[in-house]
Amino acid sequence: MKFTLIIGDEKESRDLSDGLTIKNFLEEMDFPLETVVVKKNGQIVIEEEIIMEGDVIEVIKVIYGG
Repeated sequence: MKFTLIIGDEKESRDLSDGLTIKNFLEEMDFPLETVVVKKNGQIVIEEEIIMEGDVIEVIKVIYGG
């Protein structure tokens, strides 16, 4: 089972383990949850969303500061 991951201009196919959530995936990739927004198939989703076969997951890094 696979899903597509998009980060910036990079696009790749990734293997999918059963029950993988957005939160679990971000933790595996060492992305701080507070610094990204995630879209699943074009829609913004919450961290508890489960990634399914064929999904397109886009990780958008949020820039903030003062």
